[in-house]
Order: sequence, then C-alpha cells, then structure tokens
Amino acid sequence: MLVGGGVRDLLLGHAPKDFDIATDALPEDVKKLFSNCRLIGRRFRLAHVFFGREIIEVATFRASQAEEKQNSISNDVDRSHDDSGRILRDNVYGQLEDDVWRRDFTVNALYYDIANFSIVDYTSAMNDVENKVLRLIGDPQTRYREDPVRMLRAIRFAAKLGFSIHPDSEQPIFDLGYLLGDIPPARLFDEVLKLFHSGQGVKSLQLLRRYNLLQYLFKQADDLLKQGDDIFDAFIHLALESTDKRINEGKPVTPAFLFAAMLWGTVDKLSDDFKQSGEPGTLAMQNASSIVLSKQVKTITIPKRFSMVVRDIWQMQHRFKFRHGKRAKSLLMHKKFRAGYDFMCIRSQAGEVTDDSCEWWTRIQTMGPQEQEILLKPAKAKPRKKKSTVKK
Repeated sequence: MLVGGGVRDLLLGHAPKDFDIATDALPEDVKKLFSNCRLIGRRFRLAHVFFGREIIEVATFRASQAEEKQNSISNDVDRSHDDSGRILRDNVYGQLEDDVWRRDFTVNALYYDIANFSIVDYTSAMNDVENKVLRLIGDPQTRYREDPVRMLRAIRFAAKLGFSIHPDSEQPIFDLGYLLGDIPPARLFDEVLKLFHSGQGVKSLQLLRRYNLLQYLFKQADDLLKQGDDIFDAFIHLALESTDKRINEGKPVTPAFLFAAMLWGTVDKLSDDFKQSGEPGTLAMQNASSIVLSKQVKTITIPKRFSMVVRDIWQMQHRFKFRHGKRAKSLLMHKKFRAGYDFMCIRSQAGEVTDDSCEWWTRIQTMGPQEQEILLKPAKAKPRKKKSTVKK
C-alpha cells in the first residue's frame, strides 16, 4: 500500500515529493525480492529499493505497543525506550490495523490500496485534511517524548501545508522543547534542511520562534533575536525570503548559505570585538568563525564541505570595500563570489551595509572583461610633496 505524505499531498492537489510503501513483508523478504534493495536503519529498519536515481522506501507494518506480543510477526520483541520515553528502537512488526497507530500525525496515516483504488482511514484523517489540521495520533505528551523531532515535523508540516496544529498537539510543544537537546546533531542537520529548504523558510522561522524552539537549533541566533537586534532580524528574514524564492523557482540552494546567515550576527559582532582589541580584519574573522562554528556543531552537525563555504562567505564580506587592484580582481574571480555577493547585498537591504557596495559590485558584473580591467585598475597614488630644502 502507498502511505504517508504522498497520499496526503495527492489529496491536497500537491505534487508528491516521493512515495512510501507499507507492507506485511519483512525487510529481509523485500531484500530477497529486489536485488536493487538495501536495508537501512537501526531505530526503524527499512528497505530502500533503487530505481535509477529514485529510491522507494518500503516499511513493514509495525505493531502497536498493546499488540506487540499478541500480533507480532517477528518472534523477538525489538522495541526499547530511554528514561525520557524516547524510542531507541522500534522493529516489532504487525498488521495494517496495528501500523496506523504507530504513525505520527493523522494526515500521514492514510493508506492507498492499489488493489481496489481505495483510501484506508482509521483515524478520521480525511476530516483533518479537509479542515487543514495537524493532529497527533495518541497521547501528544507520550508521542513527543517517543521522538522529540515530531515537534519539528509539526512545525514543518504546518508551514509547508498551511495547516494549523490542533490545540491538544500544540500545547505540549511549549513544555517539551528541551527534549530536542538529546537528538543527535547529525539528525538535526537533516531536520533543519527540511525546515528551511521546503520553500517556506520564513514561515518555519516564525513558528520556531513562536514555540520557542529556535534556541535548541540556533542558540546564538535566538539570543540576538530575543535581544531585539532589528538589523539581524531583518537580515535573517531577507535571507530566508531569498532562499524560499530560489526553491520555489526550482533553483539550487546550499546549506552553507543558510548556516552563514543564521550565524552571521554572532560572528560579525565577535569579529568586531577582536578588531577593537587590535587584530587585523582577516585574522579577526578567522578566529571569530572558528569560535562560532565550534559552538554550533555541538547542536547541529555541519559537514566540512559546507562549513568551508560558510567561512568563505564570511571572509569575503570585509573584502567588498576594496574596489581596485589585485584584491578586488581576486575577489571577483573567487569561486564562491556569487554566494558572498548575494550575502552582502542582503546585508545592504537589511540596512547593515550603508555604502553603495551592492550597486557597485552588481554593475561590474554586467561589464565586459576590458571594461572590468579599466574599472579595477589600481587607484593612482597621490604624488608625494617634495621636501623643501632651506639653505643655511
């Protein structure tokens, strides 16, 4: 059966990003059927069946906690929780009528039976789809404790689908956000990209702030926003608006730009502090970058291929003031120039950059090579005044 977001999106008239399949076949049985299959996951064992670049995710029906011993297909109980109630492993298999109660939200618990082209709905999910309401299946406190990332999923679906979160599912978010501190940084990296690269990054940020969850993802950015830094607030919104626009136009985006924007306010202030103490601009930014990134990766993993680009974007910002000579030419030729330039122009729109740097660097990109060479020529040094010699 087809299940989950793909079925939901079809009902809403959206193009599904992918399709998930649920079956009573064990993961090992699926692997035997498809040579192009790989089993993944420890917490939730899944089968990934590859068709070219496409991946079809196949999940075996899971048993509800009440039915795990009576209706389990497997002989061994393979479910465990930690002291807070978070699921560490859940590989107890059951039947369709059990599986539905292990899904997170009702709108993600719709099954499409390809045998008779019917929708199977055990949770009144069709009503929630029609009313655009997100509702957790089961006791919200328990479900959030089982997997705190469900709080982020609630925000992502609310932002992406334009749904409201049912009051019963909404209220515990205010109290249980701290549980996100136990989520592995690598998993939060994936969740952050889903939140901010959905084409609804601005709305996602608004909801994260509303439910006070931003502090568990980007503590440094959250601190500045709570302090009332209006320029940084404007900058973040403009950066996310730019990213949303690119995504909705089908253009590529990079996680590096997102992290560079989220952490910019902190790294900029720290770099200024270092410069005030006498460090050169380049060294000040290097040291500030290392400190800010080292704090962030304790919460969210940032792969090196992205953190290096983050550093490049930050380091370029003070170089835009140089408009002549080798420094300006090397900046224009920098392989990450476009990302740094876009970043600087957003800073300008937010009121942080007060000169005409955005306009100047925009204009030079429209020129031909010869015109650029003329404009980038080193400024003529002012002739030195000759010392007058006084005859004794």
